[in-house]
Parts: sequence; C-alpha cells; structure tokens
Amino acid sequence: MEKVILSLMAIFFTIADDLFAQSTPIQIDRPDQTECPFIVPTNYIQVEHGFNVEHSNSTITSYLFPTTLWKYGANEKFELRLITEVNSVKDNNITTTGLSPITVGFKTNLFKEKGILPATSFIGHITTSNVGSKAFKTSYMAPSFRFTMQHTLSKIFSLSYNLGAEWNGETAEPTYIYTLTTGISLTEKLGAYAEIYGFALQDASADHRVDGGFTYLLNNNFIVDISGGVGIINSDLKNYISLGVSYRFKVRK
Repeated sequence: MEKVILSLMAIFFTIADDLFAQSTPIQIDRPDQTECPFIVPTNYIQVEHGFNVEHSNSTITSYLFPTTLWKYGANEKFELRLITEVNSVKDNNITTTGLSPITVGFKTNLFKEKGILPATSFIGHITTSNVGSKAFKTSYMAPSFRFTMQHTLSKIFSLSYNLGAEWNGETAEPTYIYTLTTGISLTEKLGAYAEIYGFALQDASADHRVDGGFTYLLNNNFIVDISGGVGIINSDLKNYISLGVSYRFKVRK
C-alpha cells in the first residue's frame, strides 16, 4: 500500500510540475472576437471553453454549451487547432440541439513585434460539412482565414486587430471580417478589453457590433473570463453574454 501511495504521489507531482512549470502567462483567443497572434508553447495542449447565450433581433436564441477551441503547440511558430461546439438554437417554440460541424486548422507566426511592425500571425481553418449533427450539416466544407496583429503600446495597454474572410458552407460568397480591440492590464492578474468588430457581404450592408469583458489569471496556466456585446449598426445581434475558462498542460518533455 505504501508503494502505491508513493507511486500516486510521484505521478501527482510530475503532473503538477508540468502544469505549473511554464513561467509565461497563458495567452488566449477568447473572450473577444479578436484572435491573438501568440502560439501555444511547444508540446502544450491548450483548451479554451466558452458558454454563450445569444439573442437575435428576430425570434432566435442560440446557446453554446460549450464552444471549445483545442490547440496544440507543434513548435514555437506553429500550432494545430480544433473547434467543437455543442449548439442549441431556439426559434419560436422549436429547439434544435446538436454538435455543429467540426472545424480544423492551424496558426502560424509570421512576424515578431519590432518597432511599428506588429506581432503578426496567420490562422487558417476548414469547417467540415457533415462531421457533426445532421441538423447542422452544410452543403459544402467552409474555409476561413485571418491575419492577426498586435501592438504593445505600454506596459498596460495593447492594440490588436484582425482582418480576414469566412464562408458559410452554402454559397461561394465570402463574408469579410474585421476586429479592433484594446487590451488593458488593470492589475497583474485582472485584464479588461473593449472591442468593435463586424462582418460584410459583397452585396449587403456591413454588420457592426461592440463588446467588452474581463479576464482573471488564476495562475500562469489557468484563466477565466466574462464578456458581453450588442449589435449597433445593421446587425441581427440583439445581445450576448459569455463565460469562459481556459487552461493548458504539457503532454511530453
């Protein structure tokens, strides 16, 4: 029995060492709509969960419980990405629940921040058409991409922005994406942001939205967040609120 206890203690302290050895604080792509340019450390898995409720200006209410971004740091310049979403959509008295089509992709670092040159990365995704619940399948696979940029303005302020496009799996027409967010370090552990973002089709008025929120770093490998937003111009979004938890751990030496 003593050998078993000692073995379990050894396993526990090995896992704890892996969990908390990384000295650089975790960097996450949530809760704002702006993806960050930072790559997950090599041989680390990072998991970012979000629990969202979104009300549209029509009769639709959407629940994500959760939406999860899974990331693996392949090396210092490249990470693999997987997105899974358990989605429930309520339209009048009809509720449809299931797994949205799974998204796979990558992020690669292009430039380090230097002077006026922002830290820059590229994200590419492909959303499958039918790897998920039948109710949410699409006619075609749907690609998307973003360039992610960030400037460090001071020790407490940063400016980040994304430019990209995505497809919905039903038509060949892309939706163009922009985001612009300011990050503020209120304390060593507490952060805040305010953001404007939007979507534009080729033959339709742009949909503009704003949001904001807070993050709290529990330790260098564990962070929680809360955020919310509203539509402001030509938007079908009425409002949304989101809670999140993100963490990372090392999978091998």
